Parts: sequence; structure tokens; C-alpha cells
Amino acid sequence: MPLRPLTARQKLSSVLSHCLWVALILVACLPCTAQTSPDFAAERKRALVLYDQNKFVDAIPVLEKLVAEKPDDSVLLERLGWATFVVSGSITNPELRKQARAKALAYLKRAQALGDDSELLRTGLEGLSQPDSTDAKFSSVPAADAALREGEDAHSRGDLDAAIKGYKRAFELDPKSYIAAVFAGDMYFKKAYLATDEAVKRQLTVAAGEWFAKAIKIDENIETAHRYWGDALMAVGEQERAKEKFIEAIVAEPFNRSPYAGLSQWANRFKVDMAHPLIEQPKPAFTSTSNDNKTTLVMDGKVREKGTPEYYWSFYDLTRATYKTAGFTKDHANEKEYRHSLTEEASALRAVAEIAAKDQAAGQLKTSDPSLDNLIRLYKADLIEAYILFVRLDEGIARDYADYRRANREKLHRYWNEFVIAKQRGF
Repeated sequence: MPLRPLTARQKLSSVLSHCLWVALILVACLPCTAQTSPDFAAERKRALVLYDQNKFVDAIPVLEKLVAEKPDDSVLLERLGWATFVVSGSITNPELRKQARAKALAYLKRAQALGDDSELLRTGLEGLSQPDSTDAKFSSVPAADAALREGEDAHSRGDLDAAIKGYKRAFELDPKSYIAAVFAGDMYFKKAYLATDEAVKRQLTVAAGEWFAKAIKIDENIETAHRYWGDALMAVGEQERAKEKFIEAIVAEPFNRSPYAGLSQWANRFKVDMAHPLIEQPKPAFTSTSNDNKTTLVMDGKVREKGTPEYYWSFYDLTRATYKTAGFTKDHANEKEYRHSLTEEASALRAVAEIAAKDQAAGQLKTSDPSLDNLIRLYKADLIEAYILFVRLDEGIARDYADYRRANREKLHRYWNEFVIAKQRGF
């Protein structure tokens, strides 16, 4: 399906430049309790401060020394792995860069073996498992590409103002550069994190949002700018606005793990429970065979009694059994081979919901059934398709996501607010 995430090189730089800071905001560093040399604690603190300041080049030798003295400190190993990974992107010699990436991977794996299972570590391992694409271009405009690389070099040194200057210049040279806008916003986010004055912090957060908005205007179907904006808002306690950005990130790229991690971090930060509506259905009531465009249905067992969950779910089975021959070619005239589609699944669930809702209103449901109740709620909210796309997805249905999103973005967003996160409002 035509979702367009960042290129490998862009995604790597984006992840490295941002996830570090989110982790610093959400997770406090573990204290060092083991007995070590007298100046170990002070050096450890200094290394973590350098790391927090984005001064990875300066932090690496200090971290290396500390890890040599205390090789079981998973926090130091994780930080050393990430710092080495970041700096490897600015190494021009391919062999030396390869060696740096191998070191970074080894540090992160050691941290993992010691029990580190953070989102930050998993993201690092995922990035290092991909081919090195450091030499790939940021922009097809040579001057913009050069400006972006200048920004990256300044960023690795912790010079955020110089990095902003480089990214802004790149955007001026290439106004269609999504990555230049994202990186500029990310630098303002980092400056906001470091700011001690609350008014300055909020001003910088606003500036970050302005640049993320520029990126979203270029391509709203890349999740990165939505998620980064959510992180920036979450850092200053803007709960509702942050939530909306994280939901938009999921809508943009639902098959990417990162936006879900962003919303989960938001939920943990603000102590909000989330869960998709539970819909369980009985085993199929029918078996079917097809021959010469004819479908033969055989009832499995006794006829279901009206008013029971099995009775209503039999209409799901009936709809799907007949759709393959009768409905698919009509709804998907340009496709030669049958596949499970969003239209088919929605038609089957809607058939159940329509009949159950009618009988529920007439008092003819014999018992309250949570699954039917949830399906009826989705039906009345016109969010059955959204539920399917986030919960009952398979390879065939996934092919329909982009087309549905193009016409129904608001419904996809509403589903998360009204059904997944709505537990905080009494559902």
C-alpha cells in the first residue's frame, strides 16, 4: 500500500535525534550502587550530563572508561551504544563507520543481556539491524543536502543553534524537504527540554510545533512529525493536544510500531487506560462450497434460536460465505483474484449489528452480550471500518487502508478517542 515512511537514512537520523530525548523526559537514569573507584560516581554523572546535552562525541570516551570499570551497568551501556550509533553517522570512512556500528551493536546487546528492554534500546537494535545508508542523500538539491549535513554535524557536537541554522537553510533551499522541517522542529524540542525558564520552554515548544506543522503540510501520511509534536506537547504537560498528535501519527502510519509506542508513553505518563473494544464471536455457523459461481451453504448443527448471540453471528458467516462469489467482483471490478477486503468484513459485521440493534431496541435480545453490545456501539457510531482496520487487519484488508483513510481520516481518529481511550470517560 502506498504509505511513504522516511527513507532509511532519514529514519535513522530522525530516530537517533529524538528517541534519546523522549527517554530522558520519561525515564530517570538508574543510580549506580556498586562499589567502584572514588571518582566513579562523579564521572558517571558527568557522562550522563554530556549525553543529555547531546554532546555525544565528548560523552563517548568518558562512557567507555566507565563501562570498562563497571561492565554490568546497563544504563551506561545503553547510552554508550546510542552515542556510538549517533556518531557513526558522521564518519566518512566506510570501514571505520562499520567498526563503530559494530561497537554500538555490541554495547546495546550487552545492555539487553543485562535486562534492559526499553523502547530506546529496541529502537537502536532495530536501526543497527538495517543496512548502513549513511551515504544516501537527504535531499536531491545538492545545496540543501550539504546544509542538512552541516546541521547533522552541529547536532552531533551538541550545538543546537548551529543545527537549527543548517536545517532552516536546507528548508529554504528545498521547501519540499520533509526531513529538514522535522529536524528543525526537533532541535527546538531539545532546546525546550534544556530550558529552565518555563516561559522560554513553552516558546520553544511553540516553535517546534510550527516546524512540525510545516513537515505535516508536506506529507501528512508520514508519522514522524505528528509523533514528535506529541512528544513536545507531552513534555510541557499538554495532555489533550499531545494525545491528538499521537493519534494522528497512528492514522498516518498504522503499520509502523513507533506511533503506537508514542501513544503508549502518553498513556503511561498521564495514567490513562486504553483498550480496543472486545468482540468475540462463536465458531462459524455455516460451511460453504462453491462451484460454477454457485455457493452451497450447510448449517453446522441445529438452527440457532433467535435472540441468542449465535443467531446474530450466523449472519456474519452467511454474508461472508456468499460475498466471495456474489460481492467481490462487483465491489472490486479491477481486481482479478479474490482477497479478503475491508468491504467484505465490514458488510459481515454490519449485517450482525443491524439485526442485533433492531432486536435490542425491541427488547428481543435474550441476554446481554458484551461483544454484541460493543459491535452495536461501533455500528451506531459508524466506526465499524475503523475498528476493522486497527483490530481485525490482515494482508488483504491492509490494501484498502490508504483509500479509506483518504476519505475518512476523521473517523479513524474518532475511533481512538471514542473507543480505545474513552475508558477514562466511563466507557
